[in-house]
Amino acid sequence: MSFSMTGYGQSAFHFGGYKVQLEIKSVNHRYCEVMMRLPREWTYYEDGLRKIVQGRLKRGRIDVYVMKEKEEDQALPAVLNEQAVRAYLQAAERLESQFGMQGKPSIVDMLGLPDVMVQPDGTSPIQEEQKDEWEQVLQAGLNEALSSLEQMRAREGLHLANDLERRITRLESLHTEMLALAPTVVSDYRNKLRQRLTELQEDGSFPFDEHKLGMEIAVFADRSNIEEELTRLLSHFGQCRELLKSEESVGRKLDFLIQEMNREVNTIGSKANHLALVNRVVEMKAELEKIREQAANIE
Repeated sequence: MSFSMTGYGQSAFHFGGYKVQLEIKSVNHRYCEVMMRLPREWTYYEDGLRKIVQGRLKRGRIDVYVMKEKEEDQALPAVLNEQAVRAYLQAAERLESQFGMQGKPSIVDMLGLPDVMVQPDGTSPIQEEQKDEWEQVLQAGLNEALSSLEQMRAREGLHLANDLERRITRLESLHTEMLALAPTVVSDYRNKLRQRLTELQEDGSFPFDEHKLGMEIAVFADRSNIEEELTRLLSHFGQCRELLKSEESVGRKLDFLIQEMNREVNTIGSKANHLALVNRVVEMKAELEKIREQAANIE
C-alpha cells in the first residue's frame, strides 16, 4: 500500500493535574524533517519523541504540537504582583510631589489596576521521580496521534495509488498504439519518398537509382527505430505497478522511474518522424506530468 505524505492526527489525555493535547501535521518533503513544539519545561522529552516520529514516518515535513492546560480543579489562584504594586505606588508619589495632586490609592483601587493580580503560569520543574511517568504517557499520546495520522495518510495514499494506476493504464494504452504505429513509419516514409522521386522524374532530368533509394530507406529505418524505447517503457510501467503495492517508502523510486519514462518518451519524440506517433508522445508527456505531480505526494 502507498502512503501519502499529507495527513493530520491528534490525541489527548489527562495526567498529573493537566490536560495534554498532541497534534501532528505532515506535508510533502524530500526527507523526514520533524519540528517539535513543546512547553518550555518539557524540552527534556524532545529527543525521545522525535525518535519515535522518525521511526514510524519515512518522509515528509512533520510538525508536532504538544499543549498542556491545568485542570480546572487544579488551577492556581491569582497572586499579587508585588512589582506592579510598587510601580503604581511610586507613580502615585511622583504625581503628589511633582504635580501637587492629593490622595493615595486605596486597596480597592489598587486591586482594580491592570497586572496587580495575575495568574501564575503553573510551570514548575518536573520532579525526578515523575520524569519516567511523564515520558511514558507523552510517548503513548504521541503514538496514538501518529496512528491517527498514519490512517489518514493511508487513506489518501490509496486514492493516489488508484489515480496513478488509472494513468499507467492510459500510458499502456498509448504504448500499444505506438507499438502498432511503429512498423508503418518506415513504409509511410518509403511511399512518400518514392512518390516524390517519381514526381521529379517526370521531365526526365532526374535519374532514378533504386539502390540509393534502398540505402536511404535503410538509414531512416535505423534512425527512427523505437523498439528499445518501447520495451523499456513497458518494463517501467510494470515496476511502477509493483511499487504502488509495496509496503515500503516508494516515493523516491517512483520519482526516478518517472524521470526514466520521460527520457524514453522524449527519445521517441526525437526519433519519430511521423505525425500519429508525435501525437501519442504529446499525450504520454501530459500523463507523465500528472503522474509526477501525484507521485510527489507519496511517501
